[in-house]
Amino acid sequence: MKVKYFSFLLCLLGYTVSAKTVSEVTWTDLMDITFKDLYLERDDIYIYYPLFGEKQKRHDGQKIQITGYMIPIDVEQNQYVLSAFPFSACFFCGNAGPESVMAIYFSGNTRVFNTDERLKLEGTLELNDIDVDELVYVLRNARVLH
Repeated sequence: MKVKYFSFLLCLLGYTVSAKTVSEVTWTDLMDITFKDLYLERDDIYIYYPLFGEKQKRHDGQKIQITGYMIPIDVEQNQYVLSAFPFSACFFCGNAGPESVMAIYFSGNTRVFNTDERLKLEGTLELNDIDVDELVYVLRNARVLH
């Protein structure tokens, strides 16, 4: 009896610990960021270089959940962006900043998503301040929760 009770407690404890490893992140948390102008000599341009705050850094490399609006980039290549705002108000239309969108890389094949489809995703958050050809926020191994 004690062994079964102890095994049950271990399973419950394991579930509780693993459940806490996924953080619910809001766009407000991600938008609390500053940028500085950085000159790229190789391209002869200035870019906005992100300066991540503690709110973002604590989630870097961690599994998160976030809700937003899907924006298809290339459906055939399974390339999507998640936005804090619907397409008409998103970063690509000039009504928001680069901190309001996130590149999505799914862990496997997925269905086709519609523009402005509101979804909750889970994946590993990556802060990007290195690759100028990538968005500031990247969600890797993403999967749809609902």
